Amino acid sequence: MVAAGLPAADYPVQPVPFTAVRVTGGFWRARQEVNRTVTVPFALQQCEDTGRVKNFDLAAETMRRRAAGEKEFQHKPPTQFPFDDSDVFKAIEGAAYVLSIQRDAALEARLDGIIARIAAAQEPDGYLYTWRTMHPDSPGHKWIDQQRWMKDPELSHELYNIGHMYEAGVAYYEATGKRALLDVCLKSAELVWRDFGDGKLRIAPGHQVIEMGLAKLYRVTGDKRFLDLAKIFLEARGPGQSSYNQRHQLVVDQTTAVGHAVRANYMYAGMADVAALTGDQRYVAAISKIWDDAVQKKMYVTGSVGALAKGEAYGADYELPLDGYNETCAAIAFIMWNHRMFLLTGDAKYLDVLERTAFNGALSGVSLSGDRFFYPNPVVYDGEKKNNHGFAGRAPWFGCACCPPNVVRTLAALTGYFYATKGDSLFVNFYAQSGGEVTVAGTKVKLVQTTDYPWNGRVRIAVAPERPAKFTVRLRIPGWATGAPVPSALYTYDDSVKAGFSAKVAGQAISGPVEAGFLAITREWRAGDAVELNFAMPVRTVRGHEKIAATAGRVAFERGPVVYCVEDTEKRSVPGDLVVAKTAKFETVARQDLLGGVTTIEIRDGTATTTAIPYFAWNNRGNAPMAVWLKRE
Repeated sequence: MVAAGLPAADYPVQPVPFTAVRVTGGFWRARQEVNRTVTVPFALQQCEDTGRVKNFDLAAETMRRRAAGEKEFQHKPPTQFPFDDSDVFKAIEGAAYVLSIQRDAALEARLDGIIARIAAAQEPDGYLYTWRTMHPDSPGHKWIDQQRWMKDPELSHELYNIGHMYEAGVAYYEATGKRALLDVCLKSAELVWRDFGDGKLRIAPGHQVIEMGLAKLYRVTGDKRFLDLAKIFLEARGPGQSSYNQRHQLVVDQTTAVGHAVRANYMYAGMADVAALTGDQRYVAAISKIWDDAVQKKMYVTGSVGALAKGEAYGADYELPLDGYNETCAAIAFIMWNHRMFLLTGDAKYLDVLERTAFNGALSGVSLSGDRFFYPNPVVYDGEKKNNHGFAGRAPWFGCACCPPNVVRTLAALTGYFYATKGDSLFVNFYAQSGGEVTVAGTKVKLVQTTDYPWNGRVRIAVAPERPAKFTVRLRIPGWATGAPVPSALYTYDDSVKAGFSAKVAGQAISGPVEAGFLAITREWRAGDAVELNFAMPVRTVRGHEKIAATAGRVAFERGPVVYCVEDTEKRSVPGDLVVAKTAKFETVARQDLLGGVTTIEIRDGTATTTAIPYFAWNNRGNAPMAVWLKRE
C-alpha cells in the first residue's frame, strides 16, 4: 500500500520539496544543467560499461537456468566489489530527481529498462544481492558468508545495497508514479522484516544507509514495521564491537564522531530520521553531542570531514592534515546530516555548515565538465601524486565508484535545502537565483529570488501570497556575515575587516530580531512585497585553531561562503610555500572567461600578485600544485 500523507510524527520543521523550487539562473543553475545533461547519462553509461548493470542480468540468468534444471550453473561475479549494485541504485535515484524537475521520455525509458533488469534479479522470497545470486554455491568474495546477512556487520554490504535501492525506489515512484522499483523494494523489505523483525535476527549493518531508506519507505507507505526496522538496526550496535563502523557503543551513548566518515554521517542522519518519526529524544541528544564534536574538532575549513585515508575515517581531535582524505561521499553525507539537524531544531548553525560543505568540500568532487571526479578532496596537492584512487588529478570513474552517483543525486535535489516551514514561519535557508511555491500559515506563497550569490551579496526575494496573510519570513544570516566562519572556535577570522548585512522590506530597513541565526520579519504580506538583503562580501583571512598542527603559521582565504586556493598551472612554484604578509591587499575580479565564470582574489603583496581561485574549481585545468593554506609572514 502507499500512504495518502505523511506519518503523524515527523520533523518539527518541514522542508519544502525540491520539486516545488526551480533554480532559474546563476551559479547553481549552471551546475544542475551540467549534472542533468552530462553527469546523469555519464553515470548511467558507466554503470553499463563497467558491468554493474550486467550483474543483475547474470543473477537473473543464474536463477533461470537453475530453475530449468542446470543445478550447478553459476556466474563468477565480473565486477570488483559486492557493493557495486549500490552505484546503479544511486544513479537511478539521481536520474529520478532529474525527472521530477523535468520529464524526459528517453531517460525514463532507459530507467524503466534498467529497473526491469533489477526486478528480474530478485529472488522469489525478496532477496536481492547479485553477488550471491549469480554465485550461490560458495561465496563469490571473501566478504560474503555462506549464509545471508552473517557478514553484513563486516563488509558484505547486503543491507547497504538495498538501503540505496529503497531510496531509489521511492524517488522513482514519486517522480513518475511507476511502482516497478518500489514494488521490488517492498518485497525486499518484507523479507528483511521476516528475518530481522519477526525473526529477531540482530545484526548491525556494517555500512549504514538502510536506516534512511527504511524511513523513506515508512513515509511513503505508512507501514510502521519499516520504521521499527530502522530502529532495530540502530539499536543492534553496542559495546565490544568495532568503532570503524560505529558499533562500539549503543548509539544513544555515543558522543564523538569516530570511524569511517561516510558510515558515520549516514548513521547520524538515520538517527535523526528515527528521532523525528518516533520522538525519541535520546537520539537527538546523542547526535547533537556528536555534531558538536565534529564541528568543534574534526571539520576542514572546506566543510569536509574524514581526515584519514586509513579507514576513510574521522581522526583524533584537531587531526586535520592538509593532505587529508575528505571523501566526497563523506561531505555529501555531512550535508544530509546537517540538514536533518536543522529540521529537528530550526537552528541556522547547521545550515551554515551545510552551505560551507555544499560550495566547497562536496562541489569539488565533480569537475566543471561533469564527467571527472574526485574521491578524496585534500586542501594541498603537489600536482603529481596519484592520490585519487590511483589517479593523479580528476578521474572519469573508480573501481569503488560510490562518489560519482552520490554527486548526481545531491546536485539534482539540491533545491530541497532552500526553504522550510513551521507553523506560520517560512524559513529561507539558501540563496540562489530561483523561484518556488510554498504553503505557510495555510496560504500559498510564490517566491522569486533574484541574486548573483555567491559572487555578489545582494539578494532580492519577492514574497507573493495568493491573498494578504500574516506570517513570519525567517531569513538565514550566515555566520560568515556576522564574523564567524563556522559555529565553533575551530576556525576564526584573522583580520580587522567588519562583517555585516542590511535588510529592507518595502523600502524600510529591518535590523532584527535575529533568532537562532535567522532574521525574523513578521508582517502582513501582500503580492508585490519584497525583501532586499545585502551581505558584505570582503575577502576574509581565516586561521585554524591553535591545536590544529597542520595550519599553524598559515592562513586561508574566503569570500562569502566560498573558500579559495592557489593553483599554479604553470608549475613554477609550490603554492603551499607562498608567504602572505599581514599587509597584503586583496582585489576581487569577476572572470567570466575563467573556469566557467568565477570571481578570483588577487592577493597583492608588495610587487607580487597571486591569483586565488575558488577551491571547488581546482584541477579543472590539468594537474598542478594547489594549496588552500598559505604561510603567514
